[in-house]
Amino acid sequence: MKIGTTALGLSVLLLGQAQAAQYVFPENGQSAEQQGQDEYYCHNWATKQTGFDPTAIAQQTPSAKPSQAQPGSGARGALRGAGRGWIIGEVSGGDHGDAALAGAVLGGLKGRRDSRSDQEQQNQQISNAQQGQQADYFRARAACLEAKGYSVK
Repeated sequence: MKIGTTALGLSVLLLGQAQAAQYVFPENGQSAEQQGQDEYYCHNWATKQTGFDPTAIAQQTPSAKPSQAQPGSGARGALRGAGRGWIIGEVSGGDHGDAALAGAVLGGLKGRRDSRSDQEQQNQQISNAQQGQQADYFRARAACLEAKGYSVK
């Protein structure tokens, strides 16, 4: 495989991940082969500068399943709920056994829901960080290419 073909494949991967495409135009009459070499060099340079490699991200398959609750989160919630229910039953003069059972059921559901919510929030933070790194990568790549005599839009 020639370097021009590699650069084309790299550009397709990059554009698949990019929010907006980067168009590279040779301003000094560089050949297609030279442009491929320069784009390959600038990709490697931008990756080293930012620590972000969009080709690695492109190869990862996103998870289609929704966020999962952490193992044991329902049981921990049920224990907390049972304790609270028992106290409420005791204070109100009601049947603290039934109150503890109701608290356990509700606490278990709440524990699992809270755990899933925490996982979704963590996933969103990771996604936001990757988007920031991706923007840094494309700025670095554009700076490199512009220094080599290309117009990048």
